[in-house]
Amino acid sequence: MKKYFKIITVLVFAGALFSCDPQEDRDDFPALTLSSTDLNISVTQDPENANRVIMTNSTQGIIPYWNYVDAEGNDLGHSNKHQNAVMFPFAGTYTVYFTAYTQGGPVAASPIVVTIDSNNEEYFSDPEWGMLTNGVDGKTWELDFFDPIGWAGLDFPYNPDGSDYWNWFPDYAGNSWVMEEKDWGEMSFNLDGGYNSSVTQTALNSNDQTTKEGGFSFDIEGHSLTFTGGVELLYGGDYYPDVSNWTTTKVVELTENSLRLAVIRDQSRTGEGVCLIVFHYKPKE
Repeated sequence: MKKYFKIITVLVFAGALFSCDPQEDRDDFPALTLSSTDLNISVTQDPENANRVIMTNSTQGIIPYWNYVDAEGNDLGHSNKHQNAVMFPFAGTYTVYFTAYTQGGPVAASPIVVTIDSNNEEYFSDPEWGMLTNGVDGKTWELDFFDPIGWAGLDFPYNPDGSDYWNWFPDYAGNSWVMEEKDWGEMSFNLDGGYNSSVTQTALNSNDQTTKEGGFSFDIEGHSLTFTGGVELLYGGDYYPDVSNWTTTKVVELTENSLRLAVIRDQSRTGEGVCLIVFHYKPKE
């Protein structure tokens, strides 16, 4: 079953909807008593681009909370803005939920169903989409053992004047101690009806493999790639305990034949500090 996930970074995670003390936020609003019929919201499709959905709250004195899902119930995003413009680039049926938070408690509107009739091909016109996914046909990446792993400062490579701008991408021949050369698995991406990802991961101390399928989001301007639906980055070597987040990655390099993804490695407890650990991939032949 295909799963797909929204790509534009307009979402505010549910955990970040309020401050650490929700009551403190709600105390700034009058003690309103509302029913669902009092809510003044609209969900419309942009007349010039039907894949662009505009969500507007005109209800006064409340904290708005939107969330939206696809036809399979996959969570696509959240926001507490009064107005959102969200792109649904794939054809399908989507449901938008709205909740108003007041001192008197939450009030939910009736769900609103949006039908998108066709894919928006222009949305994927940036060449980097093709480099990463090869579109509908898909693309599979595996670790490149010429230089599979390296380290970099947290500023690398988009802040060349930063104090933490440094990098070391070792060649494997001179640094084979870094990780065992074996089949660590592969990861695939495609745009066949959604943002689909699949990662086959090899165990650290054996050749046992597991495969997980899910989705992904790709932020070209923000240089980030996030795995969703329980999928994690394909990695190699005994670094798993040093990284707290194997799903949100930094895109260090992307060409037709080279992909470098980085995660934050924290070894403060050993005095080595915090850095990026960079994995290098090549297209699978």
